[in-house]
Amino acid sequence: MRSVAVLAACQAFGMSCMALSITITALVGASLAPAASLATLPLALQFVATAAATIPVSLLMGRFGRRAGFVLGSLAGIVGGVVSCLAVFLADFWLFCCGAAFIGVFATHVALFRFAAAEVAGAEQRSRAISYVMIGGVVAAVLGPQLAKWTKGVFAPIDFAGGYAAMAVLAFLILVLVQFVALPRPLSARERSGGRPLAEIARQPALIVAVLCAMVAYGSMNLVMVSTPLAMDACGHPFDSAAFVIQWHALGMFAPSFVTGHIIHRSGPLPVIAVGGLLILGCAAVNLTGIEVLQFWGALVLLGIGWNFMFIGGTTLLTETYRPEEQSRVQAMNEFLVFGTTALTALASGALFSGLGWEAVNLGIVIPVAGATAAALWLARRRPSAVAT
Repeated sequence: MRSVAVLAACQAFGMSCMALSITITALVGASLAPAASLATLPLALQFVATAAATIPVSLLMGRFGRRAGFVLGSLAGIVGGVVSCLAVFLADFWLFCCGAAFIGVFATHVALFRFAAAEVAGAEQRSRAISYVMIGGVVAAVLGPQLAKWTKGVFAPIDFAGGYAAMAVLAFLILVLVQFVALPRPLSARERSGGRPLAEIARQPALIVAVLCAMVAYGSMNLVMVSTPLAMDACGHPFDSAAFVIQWHALGMFAPSFVTGHIIHRSGPLPVIAVGGLLILGCAAVNLTGIEVLQFWGALVLLGIGWNFMFIGGTTLLTETYRPEEQSRVQAMNEFLVFGTTALTALASGALFSGLGWEAVNLGIVIPVAGATAAALWLARRRPSAVAT
């Protein structure tokens, strides 16, 4: 499991970059944007770039191997951090958007560490390996927002430029670490050409539910999370309070990973997905009760735990629906749909918040989350016939 531990460290550094970005990018965007409605555009472009890169990155890894892909991803992270830092110094909104796009490509690769862990560990330890790698996010939960606070005034009076310099450093550390992971060799061209047509694979009920739940988990989490720093700022709460809330949200996202894999191994992914959906609905309910720091904190913790259960459960369910020669195509489809949804929700979050308010942001997640939860419960009832071999 040494390779899984190294992948967990890579995940920790990568997710620290993402937590740092979530904490500061909307605020930097608001300070540089020519209009208030564009405040979350850089963050949205980050997610658009993540979605756009999913298919080529997954296929590239299928052909040349995980290591080559992770090296290229680390280089994208370094470039994104440097360009964003420069953009903050120059107060150039569009250059900042460009840097965010590179960070988005980097995020695509970070998201694939969980699949690499599943391949390294084998079928019996798959859910545990995915969960263990996601534990790296516990470090990110503390390190990311803390870095936002530590680096805010590094280049004073230019706020937040130091955060993007820190991202470049963390991406470089990942570049070094991936050299020490015993990753599987890439499949040959003959092996990659085998397997079922993607349309046939995609008709499996288990795959449909797995992808749907991952999309809803990430989309609903993102819709609420992106606007949270803006909502807290609008309510008069200081930046340190917003960083504190995001920090606890990130802990909620990853701390349950110590036990999520074991729970899935014992009960299966579908009950875990359903519980995750109920927790996300609880987040919306808490956010609608008030605008004190306590409400923001409690809601974002529930949101994080709900995301953890739905996303790890969905990822585990997905890995049961394809064969080794089909994995790059199925993973490419899944990541494109998940991060495409994330991009759309990032774009919608700022516009929804500025146009209709914080209540509308929270009400917007209720129907999708309830629907995905119902789909998981429906599949659980017909589970014996749900997974193809």
